[in-house]
Amino acid sequence: MDKNTATGLGLIFLIMVAWFVVSMPSEEERAAQLAERARQDSLAQIEAIQNEEPVSTAVTNQPSIREQVTQESVSPRSEIFSSSQDVEQSEFVVTTPLYTAVFSNKGAGPISFTFSEYNSWAGAPYQLISDSTKSAYNFGFLTTENLNVDTQNLLFTQLNTGSELTLNEGDTKELKYALQLRDGRQIVFTYTFLADTYEIDFDVQFIGVSDYIIGRAVDFGWTSKLNSSEKDKKQEGIDAAAYVYLGEELEKFKLDEPGRKEETFNGNIDWSATRTKFFTQFIKPLHQTESAFLTGEVTGENDDPLTKHKYTSSITSSIPGDGVLSYKLFIGPLKYYEIKQVDEHAYDMVEVGYNWLRWFSDPFVRFIVIPFFTFFSGFISNYGVLVIIFAASVKLVLSPLTFKSYKSMAAMKELQPQLKEIQDKYKDNPQKQQQETMKIYKKNKVNPLGGCLPNLLQFPILITLWRFFQNSILLRQEEFLWASDLSAPDYIINLPFSIPFLGDAIGGFVLLMSLAMVFQSKLTGGMSGGGGSNPMAQQMKVLQYIFPVMLLFIFNSFASGLSLYYLIFNVLSIAQQLYINKTLGKGKETVPA
Repeated sequence: MDKNTATGLGLIFLIMVAWFVVSMPSEEERAAQLAERARQDSLAQIEAIQNEEPVSTAVTNQPSIREQVTQESVSPRSEIFSSSQDVEQSEFVVTTPLYTAVFSNKGAGPISFTFSEYNSWAGAPYQLISDSTKSAYNFGFLTTENLNVDTQNLLFTQLNTGSELTLNEGDTKELKYALQLRDGRQIVFTYTFLADTYEIDFDVQFIGVSDYIIGRAVDFGWTSKLNSSEKDKKQEGIDAAAYVYLGEELEKFKLDEPGRKEETFNGNIDWSATRTKFFTQFIKPLHQTESAFLTGEVTGENDDPLTKHKYTSSITSSIPGDGVLSYKLFIGPLKYYEIKQVDEHAYDMVEVGYNWLRWFSDPFVRFIVIPFFTFFSGFISNYGVLVIIFAASVKLVLSPLTFKSYKSMAAMKELQPQLKEIQDKYKDNPQKQQQETMKIYKKNKVNPLGGCLPNLLQFPILITLWRFFQNSILLRQEEFLWASDLSAPDYIINLPFSIPFLGDAIGGFVLLMSLAMVFQSKLTGGMSGGGGSNPMAQQMKVLQYIFPVMLLFIFNSFASGLSLYYLIFNVLSIAQQLYINKTLGKGKETVPA
């Protein structure tokens, strides 16, 4: 989280509390495992040879920190990894309705993954994988020959005929690769694709190989950086991270400063992942595991658009007796109904609320907000219209609370003359003044907090939606009026200079939102008696104009869909307030000239 957002969060909280006051009368760390040590030793060597040395050098005879056995335990019969059959490098294309993936036999995994339904900010189909020289997936292990083996640097034999595979709706097809070793030993990769999901089933069969791997321990993970997809590199960098889920808890791995760090999480791992703002790669083992290893590398400050962010994740497992390891893989958007099919907790990576409020935010988003947009998008394709309908729906549900709040404020305004009289009469006797004031409240059945408490009950909903609309892929690249992407700012005014915190451009919806809040503030001020001549009332009157300006600065760089939501919400609040004023016969008195 950058400094501006942190400051904004604090201000939002204070503003909302102060907003309610305006509506009231003026009275008031872990140890390292074998796999980690191996990776620390072999990382520099792998990077140096991956594009310079022949494939056979991917298996080396250099000593490794990964080595945990004595010289006597090294078997002279185990030179099965010293060479492999001569195989030419080739590619294989898998096409489904959702994506087109290019697989390479170098590492037997994907080197390109292009989505059919999602574009980058520049308009071209979004391709997720950054390193296209070898498989993004890698198996790493230490052999009894003292060799560090990384499968992504080895040439596999493609077992499928041809060079492409096309899946139509409802299809399920396989792609197989084999690493041919000496004496008929093999490592066989089997990918199973399902046409209608981003999920890929992945099985690895170790044939006559397991006993030549120290401890039968292997690391499987994703080693490529995820490509950027959004125009706002700063915000996307802030959201980039690695995750691991174990022990019923989600652990987030995020670097807060430039450099490279790594961390090992010991225990049975449910899943691990890396992500950008809206997309992720996800690995879920279907067997017992030992640990997860996450790395992060950041070239600059998180709030610098030029900073590069690279996160990798791997899971350490022990090869079982049958020699088969199975995984569920997911490469796709952070969309609730898509990723939920792989694991119920996978969507926890999306921040829909703050930790102290997740007890409310998670069920509210998963069972109300997302189903609402999913259902109505079947009838209405424009998400801007859906945001308007959603804002109106929320306002309708909350209307009993706001009606009560407005009526309470109106009643308080009616009592202002009597309260002013008591203040003047008992100005030298505060205790008597308070007693008489409470009598007035009790006699007229007015609760002085009645205008504030109903609004405070809306706070969990408002703060949850404030977070959700910024992070949800639902609004990504959805157009409405002048906004080309409701998940990004809708700048319509370019300034000849840059203003601190605000920037050098102003969004359309956020500007309208601020103007609506000014008008609403004046209405609220009138109803609560904020137009009085006492100093406190005058200060509150000034704050009526300061708050909308502060929100303009805070919301200007946020998603335009968020500003659209609050614009509609405020406009409906104004209409509701005017209606109440009219029904109370006070419209002319409370609407300022």
